[in-house]
Amino acid sequence: MSPSKGARAAGAVVALAAAVSLSACGSTGTGSGSPGDARSPASASGQADQSAASATPSPTRSYPLSSTPRGIPSVRKHEAARGPGWKPASNSGVVIAKGSEGLADEGKLLAKELKIGYRGVVAARPGDVELALKGGSGSAESYTLNTSGGRVRITGPDQAGVFYGTRTLKQSIRADGVMPEGVVQDSPARPQRGLNLDIARKYYTPGWIEARMREMADLKLNQLGLHFSDDQGFRIESRTHPEIVSPQHLSRADVLKILELGEQLHITVVPEIDSPGHLGAVLRAYPSLQLRNVNGVPTKGAIDISQPAAAKLIDELDREFAQLFKGRYWNLGADEYQALVVPDPEASYPKLAKLAVQKYGPNATLQDLTTAWTNDRAAALAPYKKTLKVWNDGLFRGGVVKADPALEVQYWTGREIGARPPEEYLNEGRKVVNFNDEYLYYVLGQPNNFIYPTGKRIYEQWTPLVLRGTTPVPERYSKQIQGGLFAVWGDFPNAQTQDQVANGIRLPLAAVSQKLWNPAEPTLSWSAFQSLAAKVTSAG
Repeated sequence: MSPSKGARAAGAVVALAAAVSLSACGSTGTGSGSPGDARSPASASGQADQSAASATPSPTRSYPLSSTPRGIPSVRKHEAARGPGWKPASNSGVVIAKGSEGLADEGKLLAKELKIGYRGVVAARPGDVELALKGGSGSAESYTLNTSGGRVRITGPDQAGVFYGTRTLKQSIRADGVMPEGVVQDSPARPQRGLNLDIARKYYTPGWIEARMREMADLKLNQLGLHFSDDQGFRIESRTHPEIVSPQHLSRADVLKILELGEQLHITVVPEIDSPGHLGAVLRAYPSLQLRNVNGVPTKGAIDISQPAAAKLIDELDREFAQLFKGRYWNLGADEYQALVVPDPEASYPKLAKLAVQKYGPNATLQDLTTAWTNDRAAALAPYKKTLKVWNDGLFRGGVVKADPALEVQYWTGREIGARPPEEYLNEGRKVVNFNDEYLYYVLGQPNNFIYPTGKRIYEQWTPLVLRGTTPVPERYSKQIQGGLFAVWGDFPNAQTQDQVANGIRLPLAAVSQKLWNPAEPTLSWSAFQSLAAKVTSAG
C-alpha cells in the first residue's frame, strides 16, 4: 500500500470508529454521511431541559473521500465518494436482479467466497450485494460496481463482466476488509489474457489444472492454452485413435470437468495439436508416416506431409477434439518442422521438393508445401467456426503459397529459422498475441539460455507492445495486438514438481494480468504489488 492510500485508509478506519462510538451513545443516524441525532453534552449530563437539547445542533457523521479499491489487476476508474463502504455482515446476502437469472452461478460462487447467504432472485435489502445484467455500449467483459447506502450493485452487459466485478469485490475484501464507497467502471485493455500450459511433455493432474484456473479467474485471465500433443506424449483420451494416447493422460471426463469449470469462470480452453512437427507421440503408433531424409534417417517429430494418410490422420484428430473443445479458439501449431531447419531442405528431402513443384509450380519449395499443409488443416476445421492460431515461426517470408490471412499469430521468438520481426506480421494486417520468450516463457530446466521469468521483470519492463526481445513495436500497431499469454513448457519435466511450478508462476501471472488489463503505468512499487498479491491471490 502506498503512503497516500494508507493515510486515506487509516482515516476511514478512524471515521468508522467514531461512527460506532456515536451509535453506542444513542445516535439514531440512518445512513452513510447522513445527520445523526446524538444527545448534546448538556442534555446527557442533566444540565439542560429537552427543549434546550432539541435546539442544539446535532453532530454529523463525516467520512473522508474513499480510496480506490485494491486488487490485481488494478481497476481502471474509480469515482470516490464519502461513506463507510461495504463489508460482509451477518445479514448480508447475494441477490440476483429480476431478469438476470443467468447470473446464478456467479452469485452462488461469490456468496460462498464471502461466507454470506445466497438468496436468488429477490429484492436487495441493506447489506446485500446485487448482481444484474444491464444493456450498454461496453464490451462483454466490462462492468460497473456501485457501493453506496450500505449495498453493492454490480452490473454489466454480459455475465463475464459481472463476474469480473465480483472478483474486484472479493479482492478488495481480502486486501482491506472493505469495499470502498463509490463507483468502479472497469474493462480490460486486451481481449486475450491467460496461461499456456504444456501438458504433453509434463503431465499435470486435473486438480492442479483446476486450481490454476481458479487463480486465473481471480486475476481476470480468460484463456487457458493446452498443448497436449508433442514428441513426448499425447495427453488426452482419444476415441478415434486410442493407440496414440500416453499412459498418463487426462480422460474425457477430466477434460469435460475442466471445460465446465472454464465456463463457470469465463475461461476459454484453447487446444493445440501441433503439426506437421512435434508429432513424435503420434508417430510412434504410425512409423510409416514418419518423415525420412534422403538417407532414410527419421526426422524427429516430423510427419511426412507428402502422404495423404498423414493429412487424414491429423484431420481426424482435429475434428474429434474440435467437437470436445467447443470454444472459439484453436491452435494449429505449425512451428519447428524439422525438414526446414537443415541447410538445404530441397536436397535433404527431394520427395517433398518434387511434390512442391508439381503442385505449386517451378518456383515452389518445401516451405510452400509446409504452408499449404497448414492452410489445409485450417480448411478442414472451417465447419467448426474457430479462430485459428499458429506460432509465428510457422508463417514464412515470401514463397509461392501464402498463409491463410485469417490465421492469428502467436509471436514467441526471433531465435528460430523462419522467424521474422513482429512488424512483418503486423504489416500483413494480422492479429498478434504476445508470447514473448524473453519475458513470458517458463521453460522447465532452463535449457537453451532460457531463464525462469520473474514477476518483477514483467511488472517493471514488459508491455503488450514488447513482442520480441525488449523493444516495443510502434504504438500504431496496438489495436492488432490482442493480448498475451504466459507459457509453461516442459522441456525437462522433472526439473520442477507441480507445486514448484505453481509457486514459480504465481507472481509472473499476477504481473501479466496487471499489464494486460490496465494500460496505465502501475502506481504501486514492485514490493507493494508483491505484498498485495500475497493478500489477494492466496487460496480460499
